[in-house]
Amino acid sequence: MPTTYYSEDHEWIEVDGDAGTVGITDFAQEQLGDVVFVELPEIGRIVIKGDDMAVVESVKAASEVYAPVGGEVIAVNDALEDNPAVVNEEAESDGWFVRLRLADAAELEDLMDAEAYAAFAEAQS
Repeated sequence: MPTTYYSEDHEWIEVDGDAGTVGITDFAQEQLGDVVFVELPEIGRIVIKGDDMAVVESVKAASEVYAPVGGEVIAVNDALEDNPAVVNEEAESDGWFVRLRLADAAELEDLMDAEAYAAFAEAQS
């Protein structure tokens, strides 16, 4: 059964087996405002935990999307290139950015669960 973790940079990763789907949280997309452009990485790219791996631009600002864990990019959400507003509409589901094959599942231990992230995001407001 998939488990979702959250980073202090407002990314989420839903892990199922040795792979995880990564996106930005609802909190992050609300802070950004209307998303107008998304730049995704190449499939096959190796990322290290904390690396910037994608860019999301809104009417307010451009922001990096960081890798919550290290791994290899095994898929990207091409739908975002044609319709970046999906990030605003479905940030924590259809608005995902990449799928990673995890390099080290132990890195997940540094992330927050949903309850801890909700408290963290509340403190950021």
